[in-house]
Formats: sequence, structure tokens, C-alpha cells
Amino acid sequence: MTTHTNLLGGPDPTYLPENEAAFRLLDAESVPAAEVAAQHPTFSPAWAALAEEAFSAGRVIESYAYARTGYHRGLDALRRNGWKGHGPIPWSHRANQGFLRCLAVLARAAEAIDEKDEAERCRQFLRDSDPAAYAELLG
Repeated sequence: MTTHTNLLGGPDPTYLPENEAAFRLLDAESVPAAEVAAQHPTFSPAWAALAEEAFSAGRVIESYAYARTGYHRGLDALRRNGWKGHGPIPWSHRANQGFLRCLAVLARAAEAIDEKDEAERCRQFLRDSDPAAYAELLG
């Protein structure tokens, strides 16, 4: 992991710890996301996969619930790792991607159920966390 000097005086980027066992189940072993979430309930990438799958299938309320769960699990993890409620959450760091994906699906699902204020807050949070994540996921 590379650390960068922040020349603007803002908070340093937050890098969530890797959960190699959960990533292996989800990626290399192709264990269904629901099983990975059951075995590793704090693992946001599993919740993101569930949310994305549900949204793609038109199950918006289910997608919203999965995304919100992954979002809150991610917030908990970020806080445990020094995040103070603002500052960069780099998309380039694999362990951060589950949280950021949940945030993007939450924005889309909130929009779909006419929660426009929440959708905009989620979009802005994603932009503030990492513009590259916003471009990749919602751009």
C-alpha cells in the first residue's frame, strides 16, 4: 500500500484492510454472494454483489436493502480504520471497492423509489470519496 503526502492539509486517504478469505470465496471460488455475506457479514463486496444483482433483476427494494446493509458495514469498517466522516476513500484500493459499490447502488435504488434527497447525498458522498469511483460506477 502506498501512502501519499497530502499537500492540501485535508485528511489522509482511508484504506480498508483486505479480507483475503472472503475475497477468495467470492472471486476465486465463485461462492454465491449470499453465502459469503452469511459467512463474512462485515464484507461489503458481498453485499455490493447482492445489491447489484437484485437491481439488475428489477428487485429494487431488495437491492436497496442489500446496498444499505453493505453501506453501513462499510461505514463501520471505515471508522474502525481511522476515517473521521470525510476524506478520500480510494477506488484503486480493492478493499474499498465494496463500500463504494454499495454507495453507488444505494444512489440508484434510492432514485428508483423516489428518494431523491438520499440519492443525491449518496452521489455526492461517492464523488467526495473518489471521483474515479463516481466516474466508474455512476458516470
